[in-house]
Amino acid sequence: MEWSDLKLFLAIARHGTLGAAARSLGLTQPTMGRRLRALEVSLGQTLFQRTADGFVLTDEGTAVFTHAERMEEEALALERELAGQSRQLSGFLRLSSSEWFGAHVLAPVLAEFSLRHPKIVVELLTDSRLLSLSRREADVVVRIAPFTEPDVISRKLLHIEYQLYTRRGAEHPKAGDGAGARLVTMDEAFGGMPDVMWLARVLPKAEIAMRSNNRDVQATLCRNGAGLAVLPRPLGDAIADIEPVDLGEAPPGRDTWIGYHRDMKRQARLRALLDLVIERLAS
Repeated sequence: MEWSDLKLFLAIARHGTLGAAARSLGLTQPTMGRRLRALEVSLGQTLFQRTADGFVLTDEGTAVFTHAERMEEEALALERELAGQSRQLSGFLRLSSSEWFGAHVLAPVLAEFSLRHPKIVVELLTDSRLLSLSRREADVVVRIAPFTEPDVISRKLLHIEYQLYTRRGAEHPKAGDGAGARLVTMDEAFGGMPDVMWLARVLPKAEIAMRSNNRDVQATLCRNGAGLAVLPRPLGDAIADIEPVDLGEAPPGRDTWIGYHRDMKRQARLRALLDLVIERLAS
């Protein structure tokens, strides 16, 4: 195997399409496709499953990815040492989190990380899907569900408190059945979430005005008077035009977990990112 072919393989695995991978390496898409086919033939293995959404690693591809990343790390370390920059980390990391958490909690930490390590490119994917660490869809995942996969190292990152909000200056509902109140809440697919069930219990006669699976959208609707909304406090407290509503009982909070694949535990750039995220956010 040629190292240049493994660099090409890593680019496709990280970007998910031939076009995006080709642009990252300054190559053409036909060249990428031809060299990938040649690599798969030389190995006698199919490394990617071709899907409508892009290229997904097969089990064999995942095995190659693990070793190729180690080779990349050593190659980068050699380049740094020869250039007299052995203390400057470089490379690529992909993170996944929910939309609001990425925008309001992670983004300030990632900006600080970029200033400390300007040669590390961080890609933040904000998605409600649970991306797979085992299939290398992300390097680090932050989510509200604990990790159960045996090949994932994880820890609780922090506890997020939630609060009921309304547009500033609007009449607050009183504790009771919620008759006359209007609510902005999650869509029906997320009807079993703790804050949705809490709203149904404490304001059983309130009317559903709007639904959205996006917390930033809920906050904007609340700010513009569409109705009451339960929001994570790091989001709700940052919006000037809404204010908390006290019903004598706070909505349930959520624990947030961070995880990464165990094969990456010695990767220097990953450790640097985890150290800063845990230092800034861990409770």
